[in-house]
Amino acid sequence: MTLDEIIKSRRDTRHFTQDEVPDQVIQKALQAGHYSPSVGLTDATKYYLIKSAEIKKAVKELFLDYDQKASNLTDDEGQKSQYKSLKLEAIEEAPLGLVICYDRSVLNNFTIGTVGSNEAIKFSAVCAAQNIWLSLTEQGYSMGWVSILNYYQFKKLLGLPENIEPLGYFCVGKPATNYDNQPMLQQLNWKQKQETPCVEEILFSFPVLVPESLRRTAPSHSSDSELSEALQQKIGNKTKPTGSLGLLESLAKQIGTVFHTLEPKITNPNIVVFAGDHGIASHGVSAYPQDVTRQMVNNFLEGGAAINVFCKQNNIGLTIVDAGVNYDFPTNANLVSAKIGKGTQSFLQSPAMSQTELDLCFAKGAAIINTIFERGCNCIGFGEMGIGNTSTASVLMSVLMELPIEDCVGKGTGVIGDKLIQKQNILKTALENYNGSDDLQSKLAYFGGFEIMQMTGGMLQAKENNMLILVDGFICSIAFLIAYKMNPSVKENAIFCHSSAEQGHQKILDYLNVQPLLQLDLRLGEGTGCAVAFPIIQSAVCFLNEMASFESAGISKK
Repeated sequence: MTLDEIIKSRRDTRHFTQDEVPDQVIQKALQAGHYSPSVGLTDATKYYLIKSAEIKKAVKELFLDYDQKASNLTDDEGQKSQYKSLKLEAIEEAPLGLVICYDRSVLNNFTIGTVGSNEAIKFSAVCAAQNIWLSLTEQGYSMGWVSILNYYQFKKLLGLPENIEPLGYFCVGKPATNYDNQPMLQQLNWKQKQETPCVEEILFSFPVLVPESLRRTAPSHSSDSELSEALQQKIGNKTKPTGSLGLLESLAKQIGTVFHTLEPKITNPNIVVFAGDHGIASHGVSAYPQDVTRQMVNNFLEGGAAINVFCKQNNIGLTIVDAGVNYDFPTNANLVSAKIGKGTQSFLQSPAMSQTELDLCFAKGAAIINTIFERGCNCIGFGEMGIGNTSTASVLMSVLMELPIEDCVGKGTGVIGDKLIQKQNILKTALENYNGSDDLQSKLAYFGGFEIMQMTGGMLQAKENNMLILVDGFICSIAFLIAYKMNPSVKENAIFCHSSAEQGHQKILDYLNVQPLLQLDLRLGEGTGCAVAFPIIQSAVCFLNEMASFESAGISKK
């Protein structure tokens, strides 16, 4: 057969004979897979053979469970009936099972070709799968790809370690039919494949439009003096000594002022966690590998992180945003996809992002918060996740507050001793290497992070919507500091939930002249400080609205 004939006759096979697959056939096919392109020569593709009838049966049960869920995705009874009639696997019939995987642990070391996307290792494994398919076809055998599986359970069933990610289960054997020389789904009239590829030349690039409200520097607006006086009088008339509720009193006054009412109410509170990867992480500034960002986002989605626990405890809505994680999450994952890119570039020698990407961050962050606002939320908390983002935040702090980098860098994920000094030196070099313009936008693009800039855009939009803005720790405060530089009046709506254990955080709070609600030595991020502080914010609202006055309680004043 010619190469062209082999390519044309390759089929996703679902019908097999009972003939065994000789060892030399599968070994030749796997060697063909090994010859496929491998990003950075990582050898990240791994293979597992399955001949056990018991294991095949268990995999088949996983398939049947998800196959039922798949058929329920359509309300078209004709389509549902047609789907159920399709044979989509041959797990128990095929003489050999093959699991093709890729090893994510190779990303713990610098790998050429993965800076823009660590999904390149998955692409390598897909190339290997195609080579195996073509080799089997040339030898008179074939393969069928089964992907309708719960991959979490699939990995558990096979005992695969966390770092090993399967593409799916592949049925291998001698084909029992050629499907009339066409794809099986086409033969069964599920859908017709077009004769030629879809090709289009891109002739123009398009500018990113940013709402004007996020570009202007707005003056600070003084609050309505009559409302302020009325709130103060209401607080002063509660059955307590003057000032005895301390910070709760000023908090209640602030909330009433923001909402323009003597009886404020918090509705549908929500915390948004923005996640993104950072190119600077490749230089060893974190105690954890970059892939932990992806792992933690999955943890958020599965409900296992601290922010999940605290939001559930306090009845707070939680939104997870992929602002720029170096991973392609499934399209059916319960997260907001606002990906600008698969991580920023390293700002050690070049800009982290372009001006267009910065503008897109502001626009996407604003749109996310506006969507939540339109669902009836008037209190929004901000959280983040991103390996390397304390380094990004430290450099931004140094630039924005004109402080030495040594005064801004903290432990982050747990970098101490010589590693902390190394972190400081790397960031100091990055600052020294900067030779761009002196304006704020240029510096934000050069040193920024996708999730930090989306938070900034979100905070500015929250101010436009007159929402309460809950600020978490060090990194969120940097996002707020940028928002404050762009629109100082945003401070009127902000509640700073805690003072972080990161050494730079208290300096930011002092610079802004604000008092945090808590001091618990937190430095987790994720918006956890917002969630933990929320009951205190609710207490301020409750005492303002429900506590008796001296007159209503018949109690004499001082």
